[in-house]
Amino acid sequence: MNQRWQTAALMCLLLVGCQTGGSGDGGAAGSPGQTAEHTAPPSVHEREELNRPVDPDLQLEAKYWNVIEVRNGQKVIMNPDNILVLVNKEQSLPSGYKPADLVVPRVPFSFADPNAEKRRMRAEAAAALEEMFAAARRDGIELVMVSAYRSYERQKAIFAEEVRQKGEKNAVQAVAHPGQSEHQTGLAVDISSRSIGCQLTEAFGATKEGQWVAAHAHEYGFIIRYPKGKEAVTGYKYEPWHLRYVGRKAAAVMKERGMTMEEYFQAVKKV
Repeated sequence: MNQRWQTAALMCLLLVGCQTGGSGDGGAAGSPGQTAEHTAPPSVHEREELNRPVDPDLQLEAKYWNVIEVRNGQKVIMNPDNILVLVNKEQSLPSGYKPADLVVPRVPFSFADPNAEKRRMRAEAAAALEEMFAAARRDGIELVMVSAYRSYERQKAIFAEEVRQKGEKNAVQAVAHPGQSEHQTGLAVDISSRSIGCQLTEAFGATKEGQWVAAHAHEYGFIIRYPKGKEAVTGYKYEPWHLRYVGRKAAAVMKERGMTMEEYFQAVKKV
C-alpha cells in the first residue's frame, strides 16, 4: 500500500515538472497565464519602406503646421503667424487676426492711394517681393503690385458684392469667404503688368511678365497659389496673378514637384 502511494506521488511530481519547466519554447518566463506571441517577419515591401532613405525636402518642422481649434463647426487656425499657414475653404483665420509686422514694399503699384491697406505685406514677404521685382527689372520685365493685405471686414464686403452680382454658387469659385482669404495673412499678393492694363485676368499668364513670374517666383519664396489644372485641389479657378509667400525652401519643392500647398502638406512628414 505504501509502495503504491509512493509511486503515485512520484508520477505527480514528474507531471508538474513537465508543465512548469517548458518556457524555452518561446513562452514568456515569469508571465503566468500569457500565451506566446509570434511576430511575422516584415514583408519585402515593408523592409523596402523601412530602408528607404528619408527625403529631407519632405520633412517639415511641427511649427509650420496649422494648429486647429474647432469653433461652431468651423476649423479655425490658432497659429496664423506661421509663414506656411495653410488657408483654404476648410481652414479659416480668426476674424480678428491682423499681422503685426505689415510694411509697404518698395515696388511699383497700380494705384495711387498711399494709405490703402492693400499696399501692405508682412515684412519677410515684402522684402522677398522687392528682390523679385528688382530681378524682373534686370531682365526687362516690368511688374506692378495690385493688392496684398486685406482685412477680414474688407473681404466680407468683397464677398458680399460678388454674391450680389453673380450669386453664391459662382462667387465661391473666385472669391474667398471672409476668414478664408490668403490676403488676410499678409503673405499673398496680386501682381500684374501694364501690358494688360494692370488687370487681374487669366491673360496675365500668357504675357511675357506672367511667364517670367511662373518661371522665377519660387527663387524668391513665392508660388502661384492657384495654378492651372489644380482647380479640384485648391477649390479656386486658375489665378496666375495670385502669389503666395512660403519661403524659398518650400517654394522650390512645390515648384520642382508641381505641388499646390494642399498637395505639399499631404506629402511632407512632421518632424
